[in-house]
Amino acid sequence: MMQPEVRCWGGVGEVTGSCYQVTLGKESILLDCGLLQGGAREDARNYEPTPYDPRAIDAVVLSHSHLDHAGRLPKLQKEGYRGPIYTHRASRDLCSIMLRDAAHLQEADQEVENRKRARKGLKPREPLYTHRDVERVMKQFEVLDYGEWQPLTEHMSVRLHDAGHILGSSIVELKIAAPDRDRILIFSGDLGPFGAPILRNPELIPFADALLMESTYGDRDHRDFDSTLTELGEIFRSEQSQKGNILIPAFAVGRSQELLYLMAKYYREWGLSRWQIFLDSPLAIDATNIYLRHHALYNGDAVKLLGNDHPEHALRRLLPNLQFLPTPEQSQSLNRVQSGAIIIAGSGMCTGGRIKHHLKHLVWRDTTQVIMIGYQAYGTPGLALVEGRDFIRLWGEGIRVRAKVHTIGGLSAHAGQRDLLKWYEGFKQLPPVWLVHGEPQAQQALQAKLCDLHPGVPVNIASRGEVLKL
Repeated sequence: MMQPEVRCWGGVGEVTGSCYQVTLGKESILLDCGLLQGGAREDARNYEPTPYDPRAIDAVVLSHSHLDHAGRLPKLQKEGYRGPIYTHRASRDLCSIMLRDAAHLQEADQEVENRKRARKGLKPREPLYTHRDVERVMKQFEVLDYGEWQPLTEHMSVRLHDAGHILGSSIVELKIAAPDRDRILIFSGDLGPFGAPILRNPELIPFADALLMESTYGDRDHRDFDSTLTELGEIFRSEQSQKGNILIPAFAVGRSQELLYLMAKYYREWGLSRWQIFLDSPLAIDATNIYLRHHALYNGDAVKLLGNDHPEHALRRLLPNLQFLPTPEQSQSLNRVQSGAIIIAGSGMCTGGRIKHHLKHLVWRDTTQVIMIGYQAYGTPGLALVEGRDFIRLWGEGIRVRAKVHTIGGLSAHAGQRDLLKWYEGFKQLPPVWLVHGEPQAQQALQAKLCDLHPGVPVNIASRGEVLKL
């Protein structure tokens, strides 16, 4: 008798590369198809052959648009996948800009790499995917709203629920009509914290036969949100800040929009009128416009802040000194601004984007301040800053760090341990758990906590290639 199985291909024992295959006999779907991120070793793994046959996949369900969940979809298409990609309509809109941006970076990085290979007498290598691949895969997207059932195969259907992580992020509910009885598999995707800016709380799910649950921050809680707001206000109001510029490496999707929201909400309290505020990221600018377009997904506080204005008009009213800098020339002009600028630029881990140029220009100055507000993976320049290293490496060059670095822990788009437990305890009957999307230390801590609070409930840590029997 055929029984449903889950194979874990990525996002296990690490926080990138999310990918899980659900099969029932000859029917097969993917949950996510994410990019591996962090360094050269992870980048090389993205080029490895896919461990399953893309042509045998019937459908893909995408939890959200972050590249560690969606970034290998163009590669999947290149390898022969021609089926639908189901996701929330806001996630589709964000993927349209994020995958194009990723392709641009892939092509640019490979051009540099191929020049190095040519000098060594090696053959050129193709980028992981190109703009043309992205245009093809975007035609395969099918949009869903929260709460609607969508058939995937003869025996599998899906329903999305709000995960509260970024715009359009989803908890995936998969119903599998197995021969003996239906099974409900819940994949948490990435869960947002309760009470976050802009977005609603992650939706509580009443029932599951099995749960794939993220564990990114399974070993700790974020800093108290009120304390975080207090610290941000103190940084922006301080006299020291006026002597130089403030750099904020921020993920273009999610974190940048939350930061702009908080700046708008606390504009007077934080004394922001004396600053020039620059959003220096074409991707973040496009993402902000998508956030404004999907304001129906906001929580009550965000709706109240907008008032009766159109969201774009409200942003200009609430942050009159905000400037968008879409072009490289505008970004380069910031090199002439010696003080009084708050520069928000990607990437959040300082691994690419315009923030690297600003760090090279400013991080060696003692008048500069850097505000780190997101997760930093092992091996990234962002982690070196958070750890207080004396030097960071940018383009192979060691840069002295004399800037004052602030690590702000309360603005994560991920649920901390307390909120992960709160969400799990929302099930009326606690399901068995497989922990995914987390580094070993975080997973082991969350496993121990769940076992301590709920003895008798199976709590497992998934491993790569493992087959989970439902």
